[in-house]
This record gives sequence, structure tokens and C-alpha cells, in this order.
Amino acid sequence: MNIDVVTEDDLADLLPLMRGYCDFYKVTPTDDELMALARALIAAPDHDGIQLMARDDEGRALGFATLYWTWSTLSASRTSIMNDLFVHSDARGTGLAEALIEESRRRSGQHGATSMGWETAKDNFRAQKVYERIGGKREEWISYSLDT
Repeated sequence: MNIDVVTEDDLADLLPLMRGYCDFYKVTPTDDELMALARALIAAPDHDGIQLMARDDEGRALGFATLYWTWSTLSASRTSIMNDLFVHSDARGTGLAEALIEESRRRSGQHGATSMGWETAKDNFRAQKVYERIGGKREEWISYSLDT
């Protein structure tokens, strides 16, 4: 297993994973919009964030994670948000999700983040089991959003 930061050369393999992630959550951004997001992160990894891609020993793309850099007033420190975590169905249950989370945690620390947060759907019980197994702390915040 190999996990590296996504580059322009990875985009053709990243797109189906991003599409799978969007399909899971029943959202429909266009392929062009997904690629624009990936390219924005490639262009400004120190400012905006990074995407990580996991490949097997044959080079097949099996999962990805997206990290965004931010700050927390409550801790007065830099933090990261693991906004996306997706593992192809062929690789679920293999430890790949845990490996992507650990690499995301490690990269967040390298970037100066004191913590890494993430969210999942309240009915995504499989993911919740993974998060609890690795020691993730369930928070009691309620998320809101507004369209702009």
C-alpha cells in the first residue's frame, strides 16, 4: 500500500473515487467541478489543503482523503479538517481507511495542526465503527450550513 499527495498525474484515477464518494452521499457535482477542486488543492497545498490517494502494490487507486487547513479560536491553533474519506468497495475492511486516517493525521501534524477533525453522516455506521476503533472522539456539535 502506498499513500501519497495527489498530483496532476493522479487526476484520472482520482476522479472515479471522488465520483464514488459523491454517489455515496447522493450529490452530483460535475466532473469538471470535482477536477477544479482537486487542481485548486494541487496549486496551493500549503494554503488550502491536500488530497491523499492510496494505491495498492499494482498501482490501482483504492481510496482518497481530502484535508483542508484552518484555524480554531477555541484552541488558538492551526487545525485540519479531513473533509473526505473514501475507500473503494473492493478495499473496505482491509485497513485502508485506517491507513488513510493515520496518514491524514500525520500530514496534519507536519503542517502544524494541533488536531484533525471530521464529520460523517449520522447513518454511516460502518464509518463510525472505524472512527471509534481508531480512537476518534465523537463530538457533540450540531452542523449547520447556508447556501451562498
